[in-house]
Amino acid sequence: MLMFSSGKSPKACIDSPKEKHLKNLRMLTFGGDNAEAYFSPDGKSLTFQSNYKKWNLSCDQIFVMKIKDAKDSTYLPQHISNGEGRTTCSYFMPDGKHIMYASTFKGGKECPETGDLHKGGKYLWNVFDSYDIFIADLKGNITKQLTDTIGYDAEAVVSPKGDKILFTSTRGGDLDLWTMNIDGTNPKQLTNELGYDGGGFFSADGKKIVFRASRPKTPEEIKEYKDYLAKGLVAPVAMEIFTINVDGTDMKQVTHLGKANWAPYFLPDQSKIIFSSNHQSEKGFDFQLFSVNLDGTGIEQITYESYFNSFAMFSPDGKHLVFSSNRLNGGTHDTNVFIADWVK
Repeated sequence: MLMFSSGKSPKACIDSPKEKHLKNLRMLTFGGDNAEAYFSPDGKSLTFQSNYKKWNLSCDQIFVMKIKDAKDSTYLPQHISNGEGRTTCSYFMPDGKHIMYASTFKGGKECPETGDLHKGGKYLWNVFDSYDIFIADLKGNITKQLTDTIGYDAEAVVSPKGDKILFTSTRGGDLDLWTMNIDGTNPKQLTNELGYDGGGFFSADGKKIVFRASRPKTPEEIKEYKDYLAKGLVAPVAMEIFTINVDGTDMKQVTHLGKANWAPYFLPDQSKIIFSSNHQSEKGFDFQLFSVNLDGTGIEQITYESYFNSFAMFSPDGKHLVFSSNRLNGGTHDTNVFIADWVK
């Protein structure tokens, strides 16, 4: 059960006795679907995506919030994306004054149709081939377009070294990890096994990458994966956590849990990975945060509240964890951003 540390307002600190690694937990958003909230280099702001109807949004758009000001539903974060198309996966550039994100707006001003994402009994994700990666300043002015190839280019993050960008692309015919220089030059393919390689992040020293991957093996699985991808879809129901060196060598599978293991991030000391998983769920949709050693041992459950917890990221100083959760949504399907002190 969630414990309110004071009174009636959801802006108060909210702790759960079971969640021993999280202290002084509080909400930062208060409605809609808010996800992929990632820290600025100084740890004072977050960039995130939201489809909150009260902000007149038809689909996901990119915002920046100042953490200290996000106290209740009256706070309006800065709108970064241009309001056209659909956006995803925003991330601060090293200067803290620019935001990188993916958008479909050059393929059309309207939100692209998602279709029936539960067709055939499987939950599906869209992989829109109109996604490209852009950089905007903190007022929302686009200052650079980093990709312009045909196909999906998204899920971009920056190395702590400030020299490389990691992203997922279909430019090689499959959903693979790529890197490019910070200015968008010299794209290099890191993975080439059949399956969806994505959601990657660098380690704190910039030497390793952690990511999620599907690996269809049987003829039936391979056919299904290829058929879905040809339609701009993936079925993210079977994914595991992997690591790879930044130069594309020494790829290792970390988890062997079955079901969906995704949204990984290195702990500050780089000895473990935090990730979201439904491997303990009987019904499938019960995603909690877990940590695991790099060799796949020592799995520990981090969250216990609600039925969706994901997109965990540590602050640059390692003292705070931000993540998205369905907790305290008043019985709706809203997903909000939460922040907590990290207790080792």
